[in-house]
Amino acid sequence: MPEIDALFDSLNVRELLSGHDLDDPTTPLSAPDLRLLVNRLESHSLRIKSKVQSYLLAHHSEFSDLFSTCQDAVSRTRLISDDVSDVVQLVSDRPIDVEIREVVDEIREKTKEVRVKRESLGLVNAVVGVCEALRETKEALKCGGFGFAAERIREIKVVLRVGEEEEGEPVAYVLLRREWSDCFDEIQEVLAKFVETAVRFELDSRELRISYQLSVGETNGIALRTVLEAMEVIGMLDYGLAKAADSIFKHVITPAVTHSSTFFAVEDSCKTSGEVAEATLNLEQSLDHKTEDVDGDAIYSGVLTVVKFVCSSLCFGNVTWIHSFGRLTWPRLSELIISKFLSKVVPEDASKFADFQKVIERTSQFETALKELSFVSPSDSEGRLSKYAENVEVHFASRKKIEILAKARSLMLQCNFTIPQLIVRLLFSSEMCVVSEAASQLVHLVHKTLEDVCLSSARVGLEFYHAARDSILLYEAVVPVKLGKQISGINQAAVLLHNDCLYLFEEILGLAFEYRASFPSSIKEYAVFADIAPRFKLMAEEVLQRQVQLVISSLQEAIDSADGFQDTHQIKQFESAKFSVEQVVFSLEKVHLIWKPVLLPKTYKQSMRMVLESVFRRITRDILLLDDMAADETFQLQRLIHLMLENLSSLLGSLKSADDTSRPLDDLIPSLRKTRKLAGMSLLFVHLFSPWYWWLKLLDMPLKSITSAWGSGELFSCNYTRTEVQDFIKAIFTDSPLRKEWRKGSTNLMGKS
Repeated sequence: MPEIDALFDSLNVRELLSGHDLDDPTTPLSAPDLRLLVNRLESHSLRIKSKVQSYLLAHHSEFSDLFSTCQDAVSRTRLISDDVSDVVQLVSDRPIDVEIREVVDEIREKTKEVRVKRESLGLVNAVVGVCEALRETKEALKCGGFGFAAERIREIKVVLRVGEEEEGEPVAYVLLRREWSDCFDEIQEVLAKFVETAVRFELDSRELRISYQLSVGETNGIALRTVLEAMEVIGMLDYGLAKAADSIFKHVITPAVTHSSTFFAVEDSCKTSGEVAEATLNLEQSLDHKTEDVDGDAIYSGVLTVVKFVCSSLCFGNVTWIHSFGRLTWPRLSELIISKFLSKVVPEDASKFADFQKVIERTSQFETALKELSFVSPSDSEGRLSKYAENVEVHFASRKKIEILAKARSLMLQCNFTIPQLIVRLLFSSEMCVVSEAASQLVHLVHKTLEDVCLSSARVGLEFYHAARDSILLYEAVVPVKLGKQISGINQAAVLLHNDCLYLFEEILGLAFEYRASFPSSIKEYAVFADIAPRFKLMAEEVLQRQVQLVISSLQEAIDSADGFQDTHQIKQFESAKFSVEQVVFSLEKVHLIWKPVLLPKTYKQSMRMVLESVFRRITRDILLLDDMAADETFQLQRLIHLMLENLSSLLGSLKSADDTSRPLDDLIPSLRKTRKLAGMSLLFVHLFSPWYWWLKLLDMPLKSITSAWGSGELFSCNYTRTEVQDFIKAIFTDSPLRKEWRKGSTNLMGKS
């Protein structure tokens, strides 16, 4: 009602009090102003009421319709409320939601059954379709319809999802896949047989024949192209062409590489009814024999002729088929060219590397031509032949490394490790040392190799550096095995091996100091030899220690035959002990003759001192362990000791001359002084006086003198212990029957004298 709204909007209190100043909100209204305001408001209210009444009378029909509509809405609302009350009452009396749920569940089960039956029907239809397709495939295969059979095989493979098996699949699928596999194997074998009959090599005429009309069994007139197309469809090109590729590689490609100067390939064809029925490649013998194919022209041109023939006559220019044939032959072909040609024309000297550049160019052109024919895939970035040819420095170094190792091994195997050998000066001790010819030449070879490292590029130098290290390590691996039997015995080969290891040890330590400064910078960082030097030092010590232990064991066995030097007053026992002593002396002289010419003086002295110490200690110990010695027995023991010392005089003299100090020999061999003290007086005294005085010192000293010698420390300085002296006194002075008998006999003899 816009009229009413406008009437209310026209009501303004300011206008009703227009005569009063309303700008100041703090000014209070007076009573007259308030009465005036009330009167004016009442007047304005009467006007509003009059306007509203007039508006209602003017729109009476509209308001009547509005009120009627409202009354109808209220009536319908009441009816709906009654209906809802009835529904609520009905639900409360009977649970209809349960019935609805049961109906819904039943509908769901029925729908599921229908879906399962529909899927089962679809599976049955699919199985029937696959079975029918397999049957048609087998029939087509029998009739020579290889194209149709191959397409069917591929389609069935997709349907059966071969290679995508899942758990819980129907058994029918498993059985069908098995039948498909049998069918695939059958067609694969059949197609492979056709290809095998298509490619033949006549050994007598040296001809490679490729037939285009094929027959196998009762199946005739099958085109080679059809067979290859079927093989491509089912994905068996590599399998089908494997035998043909192997035959061509063996009978055609290999001769083209290994006998390039003797044979050349000539292509020919045979037509029947205007169509090419057979293609032939003849390997004819060349009348113009080349002595050497230095640049590889004959090899590469001959192989290219064969490859072009295969690409056009067997693969019909089909890129996929050519790729397959290339995958089967290219790895072997590249290795054959490397082993039979490239590796043999690698320069033997670095100055000839420039002449090898033409080989690199021809090799690169050959590989490019193969890629253009699609024989080698353009994506094949390996470039096997080109990479090998471009890395000629490495191959040169590798071949030199093999030659160096072969020479080092030959030196070791041919050396007999016997005297006379070479005399060298040790690097750090400056002593002269006898070494084997193998060790001397090995060191010379290593020095020569390291000199080449200093003059070579980084890559070549690295190979030479490893060759030098490996040559040294080769000695450690070869020589001990070669001398296995000699090392287990007492001979000069073993001590010569000791000298070799000592010589190599010092030479290895000096290699880095001598050459490292001249090495290429990239090799300087890790070129070391000190890590392998201790191994030879340890080997030298082990070999020498083993020799010393072998000698000591042999001498101990000889002393064992003396039976502890018991009862030597009896002739039989004395002769046995004397033989034992003579065996010891003989063995020591033999060791002296073996060691003295070979070992360094200091090493000889130390080793022989250990051996003699063990001998004197053992003999002295056995004598001191005797619990009863008759006078004659002491006399015989004294004779045995003096016999041994007299026979060893030259050997003991050699030890004294080998010593670089002024120390007496008794200090170098502690048990020697002990043995001499036990034996009695010196050899000169033995020769000057009668045999009755051979018992002087311990074997003939009175008890008082022995105790005085112990008290003064004389016996202690000779390494005697208190227990040994006590036991010795008991053995000598115990009033045993042997001593009584001797004392009686000696008194009578002295009286007669």
